[in-house]
Amino acid sequence: MDNELTFHQIVDGISGLITVATADGEVELVNRQVLEYFGKSFYELKGWKTNTDAVHPDDLPRVVAAWERSVDLGQPYEVEHRIRRADGAYRWFQVRGLPVRHPDGRILRWFVLHTDIDERKRAEALLAGEKQVLEMVAVGHSLREVLETLCRFVETAVEDCHCSILLLDPSGTRFVPAAGPTLPAGYEGTVDGAPVDCAAGPCGTAASMKTQVIVSDLASDPRWVGLGWRTLALAHGLRSLCSTPIVSVQGKVLGTFAMYRPEPGRPDAFVQDLVGRFSHVASIAIERTRSEETLKRSEAFLAEAQHLSRTGSFLWRVATDEITWSREMYRLHEFDESEPVTLERAFARVHPEDLAMCMERTARARREPMAVDFGLRLRFPNGSVKHVHTVWHASRDESGNVEYTGAMQDITDRRRAEDALKKLQSDLAHVARVTTLGALTASIAHEVNQPLAGIITNANTCLRMLADDPPNLEGARETERRTIRDGRRASDVITRLRALFARRDIARELVDLNDAIREVIALALSELQSNRVTLRSELADDLPPVTGDRIQLQQVILNLLLNASQAMRDVDDRPRQMVIRTGRDEDGHVRVTVQDAGIGFDAQAAEKLFETFYTTKNGGMGIGLSVSRAIVESHGGRIWATPNRGSGATFSFSLPCGFGSVTRSSSPAAIPALAQTDGERS
Repeated sequence: MDNELTFHQIVDGISGLITVATADGEVELVNRQVLEYFGKSFYELKGWKTNTDAVHPDDLPRVVAAWERSVDLGQPYEVEHRIRRADGAYRWFQVRGLPVRHPDGRILRWFVLHTDIDERKRAEALLAGEKQVLEMVAVGHSLREVLETLCRFVETAVEDCHCSILLLDPSGTRFVPAAGPTLPAGYEGTVDGAPVDCAAGPCGTAASMKTQVIVSDLASDPRWVGLGWRTLALAHGLRSLCSTPIVSVQGKVLGTFAMYRPEPGRPDAFVQDLVGRFSHVASIAIERTRSEETLKRSEAFLAEAQHLSRTGSFLWRVATDEITWSREMYRLHEFDESEPVTLERAFARVHPEDLAMCMERTARARREPMAVDFGLRLRFPNGSVKHVHTVWHASRDESGNVEYTGAMQDITDRRRAEDALKKLQSDLAHVARVTTLGALTASIAHEVNQPLAGIITNANTCLRMLADDPPNLEGARETERRTIRDGRRASDVITRLRALFARRDIARELVDLNDAIREVIALALSELQSNRVTLRSELADDLPPVTGDRIQLQQVILNLLLNASQAMRDVDDRPRQMVIRTGRDEDGHVRVTVQDAGIGFDAQAAEKLFETFYTTKNGGMGIGLSVSRAIVESHGGRIWATPNRGSGATFSFSLPCGFGSVTRSSSPAAIPALAQTDGERS
């Protein structure tokens, strides 16, 4: 008996909250501090599992299950949960239970220590909330989303409160509601457009005086008697409030952060700290948003950039391989945020065809600080693929170790749009080539008619020679040779036409531009003659070949020839002369130039000539030169136009010499297959 009394005295003498339980887990003893903290009798606490609210009801099932599991297994018990203090407030505790065993291993008792960790839990929640809100700011969430998230976090951290954020309008004289997710709608509407002055209430006073305003009891505070907002606030059950000005780094008031509560009272130190920190976070979000809005107004051409997809950010510490990802990076890779990020996990998402390149860039970045900028594909378990673009910037931390700050943007929609555009351009090229057939009908008829007429004449002559007595066999043989020659000539014409207008896969090969030009001239000669155009060729000797698609490049040449011919159609006061030249540029490129004596164009319109749907011809489609530019640029070259000093204009394009390896592609998207030869300068 004396031992039991001594034991009870020892337990009561411990300054912490101590509970002693039997080997079966039933409460046997609690010290005085436990009774005082809970404000309950021993017998009430003995039935804590079912007959008391000592443990928060949301935590109770989890706590009971963990305790019974520890008792059953004889393992130490450790759980964090909320406990109800005597005044009714719930606070977070870390509860640890250890078994006391007999020398034979039997559990004699359980000793349980309750440690108050409410301040720590609040600090952790505060940091988590700040991180969440700041990440939303970083990835570009709207200001309303950010501020409403901020309000909801504070409302979660502080029981029975409603938060509101008011912003100042551009003039700085009136309020605009920005967030108030749980504030009564009827009350929030009354402050929209309210003046920023002391007569407007606590928020107006806080903004105009740049100081925090606390109203402990709205019902008894004489400062606000007679104001409409006071009557409405009381009608909605709002009895106390604290309004804090939101101030920029430069000291300018941006708005107010207000906290309303249904009971009278003043905010404690924790609430004051919470409001102060999140008012600062709100100022960051507001200033960033307003900076972006200013940028939109001053740089109108970047307006569409605001609609880009969200971008994830990351930090890679090279020395330790520690990687920190933003929430958006997790979303891009479709990873669980609770799992740590490693280079191996990140590489596992990279498309197999891009993996070697990605690993090589990473290895180079590890060896030496550098700027990294490249695109790649991510492949997911369900087979879907995302196209992303990533940029890294190297810097050093305080210890001098290299670290990379980077961003990754999802550009899948843009890539799909580009692929669709290439397909459309390919279809347009085929239509353009077919429509050109009408403009070349006369040339086709002329080219084919001559060899056909020769074949008929030769055949008749051959018959007469064979009918002679004796037959003129040698003459017949010579006549037959001419027949074969004319047949091949007609066949060559048809072959060129079929190649020009056929829908075929794009092929890259070494192209002799001089030969390609001669073939185009032969095809368009009748068209030029019908327009009374004199064509002079000045083709350079030993011209190096270029790598490209022969038909596409002939489309560009044909378009320039027909444009030049059309430009001279109405010229009657001077010769209709056209010159086509080839030669080398100083930068190692090959140049093709078409010069005419036509109507020319205004020098200021030189760039517009290559824009889609811009035309200087009546009835023109306005796509010929824009399509030609696409072809030349897809071959790594450029095309341009200049007015002549006298009359007419000169159109030129240059391409890099192609002495490297030649590849072929069956993909229509590999090189944009664009062509337009509608006989217009467009």
